[in-house]
Amino acid sequence: MTEQATGASHPQPRPRSSGQQQSAPVEHVTGAQSLIRSLEEVGADTVFGIPGGAILPAYDPMMDSTRVRHILVRHEQGAGHAATGYAQATGRVGVCMATSGPGATNLVTPIADAHMDSVPLVAITGQVSSKAIGTDAFQEADIVGITMPITKHNFLVTKAEDIPRTIAEAFHIASTGRPGPVLVDIAKDALQARTTFSWPPQQELPGYRPVTKPHAKQIREAAKLITAAKRPVLYVGGGVIKAGATAELKVLAELTGAPVTTTLMALGAFPDSHPLHVGMPGMHGAVTAVTALQKADLIVALGARFDDRVTGKLDSFAPFAKIVHADIDPAEIGKNRAADVPIVGDAREVIADLVQAIQAEHTAGHTGDYTAWWADLNRWRDTYPLGYDHPDNGQLAPQQVIERIGQLAPEGTVFAAGVGQHQMWAAHFIQYERPATWLNSGGAGTMGYAVPAAMGAKAGEPDKTVWAIDGDGCFQMTNQELTTCALNNIPIKVAIINNGALGMVRQWQTLFYNQRYSNTVLHSGPGADGKQPSAGTRVPDFVKLSEAMGCYAIRCEDPADLDKVIEEANAINDRPVVIDFIVHEDAQVWPMVAAGTSNDEVMAARGVRPDFGDGEDD
Repeated sequence: MTEQATGASHPQPRPRSSGQQQSAPVEHVTGAQSLIRSLEEVGADTVFGIPGGAILPAYDPMMDSTRVRHILVRHEQGAGHAATGYAQATGRVGVCMATSGPGATNLVTPIADAHMDSVPLVAITGQVSSKAIGTDAFQEADIVGITMPITKHNFLVTKAEDIPRTIAEAFHIASTGRPGPVLVDIAKDALQARTTFSWPPQQELPGYRPVTKPHAKQIREAAKLITAAKRPVLYVGGGVIKAGATAELKVLAELTGAPVTTTLMALGAFPDSHPLHVGMPGMHGAVTAVTALQKADLIVALGARFDDRVTGKLDSFAPFAKIVHADIDPAEIGKNRAADVPIVGDAREVIADLVQAIQAEHTAGHTGDYTAWWADLNRWRDTYPLGYDHPDNGQLAPQQVIERIGQLAPEGTVFAAGVGQHQMWAAHFIQYERPATWLNSGGAGTMGYAVPAAMGAKAGEPDKTVWAIDGDGCFQMTNQELTTCALNNIPIKVAIINNGALGMVRQWQTLFYNQRYSNTVLHSGPGADGKQPSAGTRVPDFVKLSEAMGCYAIRCEDPADLDKVIEEANAINDRPVVIDFIVHEDAQVWPMVAAGTSNDEVMAARGVRPDFGDGEDD
């Protein structure tokens, strides 16, 4: 997907090499001091973590560092998601730290999340002393073994002298090639031992050489297919954002005139408002985007992985299309869909070379004619736009809430979403015009992601407004990090889309389980007046809970108050703000392709099957 985990405006700091500076004088330090010095040298300015016995030696010298800010979180999962949000918003490597045993295992979920979404993350964990490893010592867990399937690489460090080299290698691996999480597990006695420190260390990664430059022949073949196609689609994934290739993508799209569809992880890679943009594909994608892929004769996949949420039933996906698949990770090419033209390389270099090759095709008189294709696309786009209904009972529509938050947000606002209905509505009804303004858990679908990820994004981009769009279910998993925000001057804004249920699961129960709502109701319990509330989760009372954690909190139930409440939240920047939006519980996410079915069976709304005018559909 990408060689560097960068947004368009965030160059990725690299570990310094011997060719960039003279080696510093050798210093006599502890392993712990060496760790902190190494973090300083690789450019880590923020660490999210919680101390504990095995990692405690590292916390003492961190107290003296003027270059590394430590943010004390309330749960290690929050530390991991905050590091991910920091990395996604800034393009730099996110760093989290935890102690051994349960501290380390609490990082497993955010590490898995970062692995699925290719986020550059370095997780540093303490481990019991090297002689006690394998003895079931107090708070021992084999975190290296546990995380092996969900890390790009991991290290167990038992010697103090290995710490600088390991940290340098960890940051290099996390941020180059296909980005991903790297675990560094350090034995307590290695942190306590005396050693010497000098920088830069000699890195030893003989087998790690990501291919970034694409093969010229493959580029030429791809260019020929693009200009010869009648119904091409540019299928853009998150790798384009991570490669900092959004400017090149715009040039490519406008040069070819082909439609662009951006996945959930790629929102903002291409402006939503651009006339060539046909929307997000997938299970809850725009009808035009889903159908464009199905009826394409050529799909040009850039930094995307043919995820099952995009393809639907794989053997029926895009049956007429040839595939050009460009990715930095060769393991992705051909994994789910065979590629007619495979291209291994960094998305930025691939797209730049494609532009040149297509220009050469144009000079030779070979240009694509997509007139009939755009006539179809525009007809579908006009006939099946995204939309929603307002509840008959006068309650807030959750889509309306999210849409107005997006419309009233300051320019450049970063949005982080939890997982479920509110995530899909935030993807649909907020316009994303630039990269690194949409953060979410795409691959793992981690409930509880939004609040800590927003915290990390705000810590990394303190001058930007950061909104977390969360559900009442997700919010109850990680809301304790609002305390962290309040105490560390991280004034995020949180919108709780409170429908009193685990919304997406409830939607499936409505559609596929005869409206048997088994264990998805969250709102049981009396309201403040002792009566059963009409809607929304009231136990806990999110306003009182948020106020107890140092936030300014408001409840909004009346559509007439919507704009006033959002504007009030935008105006408060000295503390976190939480708005409890009580919304209609029966709102559903549409369009939808039911799990395990073909994208040909996309439904524009409940009971509404699109008519594509080709005799194939009703």
